[in-house]
Amino acid sequence: MKILALVPARGGSKGVPMKNISDLGGYPLIAHTIAAAKLSKLINRIIVTTDNLEIANISRKFGAEVPFLRPTEISGDSSTDFEFVKHTLDFLKQKEGYVPDFIIHLSPVIPLRDPEIIDKAIQSMIEDKEATALRSAYPYPQTGYKLTKIKNGYWEFFGAEDFEKGFEYYNLPRQALPKTYHPTCYVDIILPKTIEQTNTLHGKKIKAFIIEPTPDIDTTEDLENAREIFKSGSLLKEKLMELENGKLS
Repeated sequence: MKILALVPARGGSKGVPMKNISDLGGYPLIAHTIAAAKLSKLINRIIVTTDNLEIANISRKFGAEVPFLRPTEISGDSSTDFEFVKHTLDFLKQKEGYVPDFIIHLSPVIPLRDPEIIDKAIQSMIEDKEATALRSAYPYPQTGYKLTKIKNGYWEFFGAEDFEKGFEYYNLPRQALPKTYHPTCYVDIILPKTIEQTNTLHGKKIKAFIIEPTPDIDTTEDLENAREIFKSGSLLKEKLMELENGKLS
């Protein structure tokens, strides 16, 4: 099977400037994601999509392909995942005639991945012939059915359609409400055929893949937390050293 890891890494970042190449344990943040993909037994190609030449050069140093620089018009704060995934697919198909069976979307903002968990997610998709995509998530500490929004100045609670008698369901005890989950970009598996058939990334039958909570780098505090965790031991340290020294297998 053709299994492509696609790593998105814009140069712009509001919370942490040039976040994707920030130092984490002596290595650029993006290098951790490349190393995890390298250690996967099922991923057989790694591409970084970026608009930034410095990120591109660092990505190549650690063994990823960067066959293009992403156009500026799909690299802004409001640009969508669909845009860069579709751009990559179109580029590879036109230039190489290459269409992957699976795209493994691995964002650099989760640097402390376990390659075995990535492979477990891929294997579950290989075996599932009905899923249109896969997304990882972890159990949310509180039920989402207690959340609300404001519409025209009034509270509007989520999830009433899940209850036969929806009135004031949000006043039920937490234990009586369904468990809810927080989506994360630990591993996101996209099928090119889903994009072609539905013009969406995930389609309507998204396979659930449950993981433990993992540091997600949005702020400088998140980055410091990840640095402390990395000090205590990382599955990726040896591979990062190899890649830095030019051993790119």
